[in-house]
Amino acid sequence: MADAPPPIDVEVLPPDGPGDGPPEADAGSRTAFHPLAATLLLAVDNLWLLADWAVLTWIVTIPLSFLTVAVPTFVVQRRNNGDTVGKALLKAIFLGAVAAVPTSVTGTPVGLALLAWAGIRRMK
Repeated sequence: MADAPPPIDVEVLPPDGPGDGPPEADAGSRTAFHPLAATLLLAVDNLWLLADWAVLTWIVTIPLSFLTVAVPTFVVQRRNNGDTVGKALLKAIFLGAVAAVPTSVTGTPVGLALLAWAGIRRMK
């Protein structure tokens, strides 16, 4: 019979919590866009599937799409992400402009990329 291999000692460490790592890791844990804002962009952008064919309604649909994303994004970025008024306004204008592009092809990849960047887990 062959000799048994020597036993391996394994040390189990507790999971790292906030503040356990280097300070720069904790400071960079906040993402630029809150996941709720990116999810709102996805939802409103996919509504363009309904209005894509109705070019005559774009005079109403484009401003409404912009406002539907920009206003809540501003509020979410200010309250949940802790952005300054200027940063929150710029982010709201950016996401609102992406949502106002009259096709659902633009906002979906942008929204998915922002969600991947922010991490969908953070929405809890």
